[in-house]
Amino acid sequence: MRHTLKSIFSFVLLGLSLNLAAQDSIPKKTERYGIRVGADLSRLARSFYEKDYRGFEIVGDYRLSKKIFIAGEIGNEDLTENEAQLSFTTKGSYFKAGFDFNAYENWLDMENMIYAGMRYGVSSFSQQLNSYAIYNTNPYFGQDILTPNQKFDGLTAHWVEFVAGVKAELFSNLFLGFSVRMNYLVSNKKPEGFDNLYIPGFNRTYEGNFGVGFNYSLSYFIPLYKTAKKTESTQKK
Repeated sequence: MRHTLKSIFSFVLLGLSLNLAAQDSIPKKTERYGIRVGADLSRLARSFYEKDYRGFEIVGDYRLSKKIFIAGEIGNEDLTENEAQLSFTTKGSYFKAGFDFNAYENWLDMENMIYAGMRYGVSSFSQQLNSYAIYNTNPYFGQDILTPNQKFDGLTAHWVEFVAGVKAELFSNLFLGFSVRMNYLVSNKKPEGFDNLYIPGFNRTYEGNFGVGFNYSLSYFIPLYKTAKKTESTQKK
């Protein structure tokens, strides 16, 4: 009897040892955490095909948890608008910071995103009134065009920005993204006798506090560290 119990005990220990060895031999799935940095392609392209516009924007995000990313953008814009009644030039820089929430459930080792988020934006800029036409109800003698070339410096604007977009991995660590933006002005320092019709980073104001925008980004992911990916059975335990 004693020999039988000893044999059974040895067999159980051997089975446990083989099971642990098999588990150790299975590679554990991991999740990567790091920084993704890139540029807005739409502003770069617009700078080439539109002679009165110059702009660039650097985009970036940092993965804080499985679903949450700290994100932001920094850029500069120089725009001249020549309309029928008005011509003006806007120059300035901006910075936006906030977060993105990834709602996409990746499988295998994919790191794509379908996300929604929020930013707080700050812009510092100048406006120059190049020319304007005096409204004339009788255009028989033509319109009077005034060219004051008046410049207003030290202008600022603050806004809240709601973001929705996607990011897809084209090649290893290289991501192509698209996002749409809905902006709401919190504060807006206007020049005397003139209005901020365009704010760098915010876009057109449309004679109100709302604005819209979009961007196409190409970014590169720089991995910093990895963590073990929680499986469904681990989460249940």
